[in-house]
Amino acid sequence: MEQNYITLNDGNKIPQFGLGVYMIRGDEETEKACLKALEIGYRHIDTAHAYQNERGVGSAVKKSGIPRKDIWITSKLWPSEYGEGKTMKAISKMLDRLDTPFIDLLLLHQQFGDYVGAWKDMERAVALGLVRSIGISNFNENLDDFLLHAETKPSVIQVECHPYFAQHDLKKKLEPYGTVVESWYPLGHGDPSLLNEPIFVELGKKYRKTPVQIILRWHVQEGNIVFPKSTNPQHQKDNIDIFDFELTDEEMAKIAKLDCGKRSFTLNLKEQEAHLSAFTPAD
Repeated sequence: MEQNYITLNDGNKIPQFGLGVYMIRGDEETEKACLKALEIGYRHIDTAHAYQNERGVGSAVKKSGIPRKDIWITSKLWPSEYGEGKTMKAISKMLDRLDTPFIDLLLLHQQFGDYVGAWKDMERAVALGLVRSIGISNFNENLDDFLLHAETKPSVIQVECHPYFAQHDLKKKLEPYGTVVESWYPLGHGDPSLLNEPIFVELGKKYRKTPVQIILRWHVQEGNIVFPKSTNPQHQKDNIDIFDFELTDEEMAKIAKLDCGKRSFTLNLKEQEAHLSAFTPAD
């Protein structure tokens, strides 16, 4: 299957399209979903310690028979694992859970806690060959402080991004560092108003695609890395079946007019910390 790759600021090439496993419950279901996706042609899986399904991802990669070097695994550290020394131990445990000698992309999952200390350990992990690329997720209020202290600038930033919330200001801010946007909630968390926008219905008829496929194609042409979650084999096939057509500049411009700053996740930093800091993922 055709696959696009993006060259990150560290020179590593990441598959632009992948499978997200957020909210897939348990290792057994995760393994099943990942195996099917890998069979279809996916070569990028996005997980996290907080998702509690890394073992399922690692098992699927092993059972797929595909060389490890040909599959990109992304995972994320939780704030309870942040801190010099502490983070290095957490990375070792993550490698064990994933049953892999290296992690392709490791992210700081949230913007609170000792992210400066954690980042130093992540840089060391890269130097040791345990991690290939490093990045951040969900940083907004603390982004400037992070960039000030980070010697190695992030390869990616994973944030909410979709046609209603296209993140153009963030992209412009990070352009000097070569940081690429990875999109979670790429379909606006399934927002019916987004999926039923007339432009997507119209373009779907033109290209014989669904509105979902048109939106995912928009992400690709925007330069976003995208990994919609699905455990349904047909949906997995449909989601990645977006590389046989291209939206015109005029069509991309029409979609750009939908950007209105509407987002699904609205908690500020204080609320995020209060809401999320009590959670500690199990090993």
